[in-house]
Amino acid sequence: MIQEHFFESREALIDALTERCEQRLVQQVASSGSAAFYVSGGSTPELVYKALSSRALPWQSINIAMVDERWVDIDHPRSNEAFLGRCLLIDKAAKAPFVGMKNAAQNPCEGWQQCEDQFSALPEKQGICILGMGGDGHTASFFPHANGLENALQSDHSVAALTAHRSDVTGEEVDRMTMTLHAIQQSGEIILLITGQDKLDVYQRACESGDVADMPVRAVLNQQHTPVHIYWAA
Repeated sequence: MIQEHFFESREALIDALTERCEQRLVQQVASSGSAAFYVSGGSTPELVYKALSSRALPWQSINIAMVDERWVDIDHPRSNEAFLGRCLLIDKAAKAPFVGMKNAAQNPCEGWQQCEDQFSALPEKQGICILGMGGDGHTASFFPHANGLENALQSDHSVAALTAHRSDVTGEEVDRMTMTLHAIQQSGEIILLITGQDKLDVYQRACESGDVADMPVRAVLNQQHTPVHIYWAA
């Protein structure tokens, strides 16, 4: 279920992934009338988002939704929603319907139902999901041994609330909302976007047998529902 796409340069990777996203989203709108674009934060996908935002896609029919979010307000410097507002929800893509995660609730558990209602209404199998991966083996907000990790990996809901164990990777913002593994599998197409030799080493370790709780990205790599396309460049 894993298909690897390795590139000689990051520029070539960005160009190829931008084209893949455009083709996938346009095809889904043409065939189904709507599509969903599930997006993660990070400096590497930022270049893909900026490139896509200027393209004449049928954005009114493409739902842009978040893979995960820190439970912080949009004016927080580490808000993923604010990040997307700067690099994707601009130019032509500003017309796209957007589904965020953070709401007025005090914590993710209290805000879960509202978020679940929004995400469960998105079209299944009609989009593409961009995932990243941390040096600790996390993807989305599936952090190693997080409180709520088992639920996020086993629930048949669309989103899950969890609390990560604080680390250099999580920073202080340990309360998170994330798409569940089930929802990621239902997205239609999964992209794991990584760059650098260090991330390649982590990915290769994750492909080996081991406890999913130690490296939760294994849950995505090991599932047999939806192919995972690995996009990597040094």
